[in-house]
Amino acid sequence: MAERKLQIGDQLPHFILNDENHQPVDISMFKGKYLIIYFYPKDDTPGCVKEACSFRDSFQDLVDVGAVVYGVSNDRPDTHAQFKAKYRLPFSLLSDNGGELRKLLGVPSDLFGLLPGRVTYVFDPEGRLIREFKSQLSPEKHVKEALKMILGKV
Repeated sequence: MAERKLQIGDQLPHFILNDENHQPVDISMFKGKYLIIYFYPKDDTPGCVKEACSFRDSFQDLVDVGAVVYGVSNDRPDTHAQFKAKYRLPFSLLSDNGGELRKLLGVPSDLFGLLPGRVTYVFDPEGRLIREFKSQLSPEKHVKEALKMILGKV
């Protein structure tokens, strides 16, 4: 996969990643819905717990506006399964083993390249990027920004 930087208005490239149950998720299945893909550095770390729990706590609001949510990190499916169960996350976590999806979308690293970036992408029902939000230090703001964008469109 070639590295690039996804821009507002770009079509989401096709990809398939395994979820926490080792089941492949084909992203093309979600045409017709808003799609929120949030990238986070690592399961069960303080900022990532805050971010995941904020998506969990707003999950019904997201479903009500027709959104599907996926968290993505380089962690293995087994680690994702433990993280999901521990915090009762109602959405799936995808394993981007090797960081191929990060490269495909151009997700930047933080802290001088030492830490995988924390970025949330919001795609419209046609699969076009309508919002990108980056903030390593404000993990709870990611869901607020995503919801604000979708509410402004519906």
